[in-house]
Amino acid sequence: MNIGVVNREELELDEARRLSPVATRSNEATRRRFEPQESDNLRVAFQRDRDRILHARAFRRLKHKTQVFVPHVGDHPRTRLTHTLEVGQVARTIARALGLNEDLVEAAALGHDLGHTPFGHTGEAVLDEILRGENRDVKLPAPVVTGVGRFKHNYQSLRVVDLFERRYAQPGINLTDQVREAILKHTSWKVNFVFPLPELGGLYLDSPCHLEGQAVAVGDEIAQQTHDLEDGLRAGSVPLEDVEKLAVARRVMDESGSGYHDERSWDRQNSLVRGIIRLFVSDVVKTSAARIGVFCERHGIASHDDFREHSREISQTTVWFSSEVEELFTELKTFIYAKIINQSPVSRQDWRARRVLTALFEAFWREPSVMPDYLLLRAAEEFELPYLRDVPLKRVAAVVAERYHACPGFARLIVDHLAGMSDRFALEEYSALQLPSPDRDI
Repeated sequence: MNIGVVNREELELDEARRLSPVATRSNEATRRRFEPQESDNLRVAFQRDRDRILHARAFRRLKHKTQVFVPHVGDHPRTRLTHTLEVGQVARTIARALGLNEDLVEAAALGHDLGHTPFGHTGEAVLDEILRGENRDVKLPAPVVTGVGRFKHNYQSLRVVDLFERRYAQPGINLTDQVREAILKHTSWKVNFVFPLPELGGLYLDSPCHLEGQAVAVGDEIAQQTHDLEDGLRAGSVPLEDVEKLAVARRVMDESGSGYHDERSWDRQNSLVRGIIRLFVSDVVKTSAARIGVFCERHGIASHDDFREHSREISQTTVWFSSEVEELFTELKTFIYAKIINQSPVSRQDWRARRVLTALFEAFWREPSVMPDYLLLRAAEEFELPYLRDVPLKRVAAVVAERYHACPGFARLIVDHLAGMSDRFALEEYSALQLPSPDRDI
């Protein structure tokens, strides 16, 4: 048997044959920096993006970032990394069923949370409060607050891939605009959100995301709620009997038949979680296919070229639940917040997260000299601040007050550093600053 090598051009032709007319094609991919296609003849553009994300340091750090339950107290709670993998699995299933581009979906799913803070959404909220000048323990000068902007993890993910990952001569990993857009739009965004993105080109801030990006967004929602439910059940945060009273659970149990109630509690729990995922995913696929069909009929779309002319006119909820199942999803989401997230163990974690991140920001802001040398060098290079290691000791306090505390970029640099930390590293830094170890610091 003669087995030939399939090259990039053949892969792109295969896409054109098998993908839906409404799918994004790899040969349409655009990048902010030019890259000759002949530099890689084995992978299409979105495969290259996926691989760049997999090799990113920020991707590896996700394994030590909290999803809901602190990962180091047990082997099985989801981390930000396992959440990311589950989002990819759900989104790819939806994409394949709808004939969308799975490579684009996978790359965006793997990159969607690269900018997430340690300690979950609590970390995100703390950093935003500090930058808004609304943190009760850290008060930035008013001119800094005015100039520094806000914080949101999906925007931060773009800073990670556009600036902080350094594997080439220039900053960032030069992802395609299509992947960058899907990363940003996996959750809510605003056209005029005050955030220092390095490059707005290719993001279409005033338009809904392409269909692959929408598959990632709904996949994120499905994965998050269902794995939080499973982790909460495993942790004993909520009894199975309470979950079974929910409308979505009753529907799954009804569809499972009488055999569900004959199972052991552990098996019922697993069956229920699987059934809820299946219900959500199948509803999204069926409902989205119908919406896409209506859109194509309304605009007379018969080919991919026809769709490209109208692609920015789609609704942001084209790939989304039906209204009936969205009600079930909303009930589940409300239940999970009340019974799993807003409970003592998670609240204690959140309190600690607030203390740790606030203390770290305050330490770095008040005494920049305690920061690593490479951050002080960045401050000197990017904001033309004096390099503190070269400043006479008796002048450091004055230089910090006069220059560093007047620079919004320095506050953003600290936030970028904190956002990139894993939970573990943040706790280590907190301990080192609060209780210095002779073995480590002397």
